[in-house]
Amino acid sequence: MLNGQKMTQPFSSAADTTVTCELEVHVIVGGEPQVSLPAAFHYHCADPYAVRLSIGATSSGTVDWIFALGLLKVGLGRPVGEGNVLVSPRRSSHGPVVRIVVRSRLGSAVLDMRASPVAEFLDRAEELVPAGTEGQHIDMDRVAALLLTADE
Repeated sequence: MLNGQKMTQPFSSAADTTVTCELEVHVIVGGEPQVSLPAAFHYHCADPYAVRLSIGATSSGTVDWIFALGLLKVGLGRPVGEGNVLVSPRRSSHGPVVRIVVRSRLGSAVLDMRASPVAEFLDRAEELVPAGTEGQHIDMDRVAALLLTADE
């Protein structure tokens, strides 16, 4: 536990290809009262430019958002993003917070979470794939195969 936030170790095999951070998010949707939900950030070295945020743990599953890892990194220090995902640092009575606003055709949600577990997650992701080496982790044969079979 890290200040009340559970930080899991990579959950993959000994190859250590994945980093996960479980935390609590405070969600506001359409003027409704704030709701606290479990969430997790996921990073996999095979997709080195992306991060997945899974929100909720219900019988029907989670709501997943995939966006640029760089957006999350920059958003710790200053507001960033356009369109469907916006990230910005904020202050609360409990310390630094990261706010992520996600939007879709169906509406938008404001997600607030403590900044320290997010920063630790990003540090662990960078240990796994150091900045500047992302291209070495992409399986170009797999990408080409996916592109060639996309119309089938």
